[in-house]
Amino acid sequence: MSGISKLPEFFAYGTVNGVQFGYCDSDSNKEIKPRTPWMNRLLEDDPHHLKWLKNKCYYNWLDFKATIKTLINRFNQSEGVHIYQRMNGCFWDDETKELDAFSQFGYDGEDLIRFDLKTLTWITPRHQTVITKHNWNSDTQGWKFALTEDCKYFLQLYLNYGKNTLQKTVSLLQKTPSSVVTCHATGFYPESALLFWRKDGEEIHEGVEIGFILFNNDGTFQISVDLNISSINDEDWNRYDCLFQFSGFEDKITTILDRVIIKTNQGIFKNKKIHIYIVFYVILHLIRFNQFTFNSYHIFHKN
Repeated sequence: MSGISKLPEFFAYGTVNGVQFGYCDSDSNKEIKPRTPWMNRLLEDDPHHLKWLKNKCYYNWLDFKATIKTLINRFNQSEGVHIYQRMNGCFWDDETKELDAFSQFGYDGEDLIRFDLKTLTWITPRHQTVITKHNWNSDTQGWKFALTEDCKYFLQLYLNYGKNTLQKTVSLLQKTPSSVVTCHATGFYPESALLFWRKDGEEIHEGVEIGFILFNNDGTFQISVDLNISSINDEDWNRYDCLFQFSGFEDKITTILDRVIIKTNQGIFKNKKIHIYIVFYVILHLIRFNQFTFNSYHIFHKN
């Protein structure tokens, strides 16, 4: 197993909003390894959930071992390293109350079979898995329930325990009315995030000072970007905004330069109607694309 000999035969992990919360592998004797403080707390509060995760890890491992041997035969392979992958997940939109989900399998880096939630059918581009497609299409309602109701339940459970770290915030800060306006993002994870000021939708650098990404005590990160407003006319303020985005992801938080939502030493400027709207808008974008994924991998080496 040149190049990957140190990897376990099987490993799996789960993420919420891009944050890995748990991991297990075939070398750990069904041990679940929490990756976040909130997952530690959940497993302490609910031993049954810990037992369920252990069983899921173990039986997925057994299933993957049997499946990959079947695939090796179907693809008429005799030796080498082979990788069988599975990825399940769901997306919940708190604004529209809509849920989307997916389940897909891969083999040796190629698409193998995937579930179409809209048509409730399994689709495969490989003739070697046509038999599997027909077998799985006989119980699509069971797959639908697992990918929607079950996944939604776990997503909401994990968000409830991890809400302090999974729901990032972006604020505008200012010490005095004439000082720079600071766009401050905190509570995000992982640290590969972008924060910058824009004018008319284009990133600007003049009058902007970018701070360093700093570590929070709860394991999340924070960053600030200053904007010098001394040369910005009042009527041009709404042409500026601060954008927060994780590298490689489309989901983003846009905060318009507006005195109404700037937090100062004297508090937030008082215009309750607009203030509530803006905060609601930001919160919707913080939790709109909540995501839960579960990934499994099996590596097989046949001499």
